Amino acid sequence: MITSNRLYQLGGFLLPTALLVAFFSIFITYGPLGVLKADIPPVEKLIIQRVVFTPEHIDLKIFNDGPEPVTVAQAVVNEVIWKFDMLPDTTLDPLENGFVSLAYPWINGDPIAFTLISSNGVTFEKEVDVSFLTPTVDLAYIKTFVLLGVYVGIIPVLVGLLWFPFLRGLGTRWYLFLLSLTTGLLLFLGVSTIAEAIELVGDLPSVFNGAGLLLIGFVSAILVLGAISYKTEFYVAKGGDHVRSLMWAYLIALGIGLHNLGEGLAMGSAYALGEIALGSTLVIGFMIHNVTEGVAIVSPLTRSEVRTKSFIGHLVFMGLLAGAPTIIGSLVGGFAYSPIYGVLFLAIGAGAIFDITFDILHHMAKGRWLSLFTTTNVLGFLSGLLIMYATGFLVLG
Repeated sequence: MITSNRLYQLGGFLLPTALLVAFFSIFITYGPLGVLKADIPPVEKLIIQRVVFTPEHIDLKIFNDGPEPVTVAQAVVNEVIWKFDMLPDTTLDPLENGFVSLAYPWINGDPIAFTLISSNGVTFEKEVDVSFLTPTVDLAYIKTFVLLGVYVGIIPVLVGLLWFPFLRGLGTRWYLFLLSLTTGLLLFLGVSTIAEAIELVGDLPSVFNGAGLLLIGFVSAILVLGAISYKTEFYVAKGGDHVRSLMWAYLIALGIGLHNLGEGLAMGSAYALGEIALGSTLVIGFMIHNVTEGVAIVSPLTRSEVRTKSFIGHLVFMGLLAGAPTIIGSLVGGFAYSPIYGVLFLAIGAGAIFDITFDILHHMAKGRWLSLFTTTNVLGFLSGLLIMYATGFLVLG
């Protein structure tokens, strides 16, 4: 039997729902959306997402990011109108992908500019600075991207871990200096990761809401790592400082690994498009820059109990956790890159890095925030920022 109170609750739900539906119906019919049905030029927005070069042939992957269908009428290559084929059809519906196929005798290393013209005369442009044969999934390119990940990701981190015996021999004051140095390194890495993600947001179709994707990845990483820290708090309390330091080291390695996954995506994509010259100087620059990641991982462990066999196993696993994602990112970026992956994983990496940075700072403060601002801590923090800034020039150079 339905009581009067239940009817009152049901009516309280149905009435505003019906009013909302009626409001939207009227708005669509007579409001701004209805006005847009008048005889005015449609809103067209087409994005050239990727250019694929094969011998004597070019394919453009396009996406309709607007609210109206778009019909591609002409294709212009280096200011010359060129014959083209298009799949699935010359007209793309909203949120539909398509491919423009051009039989074009491109020359390796030359710049190429593309312009697609819609039936309404709207132009959509894309420039490639260097024409470059797009990698296909074969053994040669797989080796290339794997080695790229090893050189840039795994080797630098493992080299940084080798500093552990030296760092362990330092006194308590230097231990605090190293923790402060680590927070400086991580904070710089986190901010630069966010900057990379924001830059990639501009390459996303607006329908994917890049800012929202960035926020979801960033906050999700913080929440997940926070939940992990909360769940393991019992084991940390039982195991003491040794377990806490080990947990920090693993979380740092995980955060750096997620960052390197996004970095690998960007590098693999850049290499596939011919936008990066992978000379020995650049690889060495990446290695020196990323060695600091290994130092950041082992810094919390310099006051931990060491059991040789198990400890070496922990260090090797941490090195792989931080460095191996670069290989995965390079492979995905080289063969199937999408800025969506880049934004998401860079945001996740940044969130993880900021989370563990806060945990370290919180431990150092021990509830008294003024203790963070000792001369040793400030110098360590600034040193971490300056080291990351300085080694960044080796990559850019």
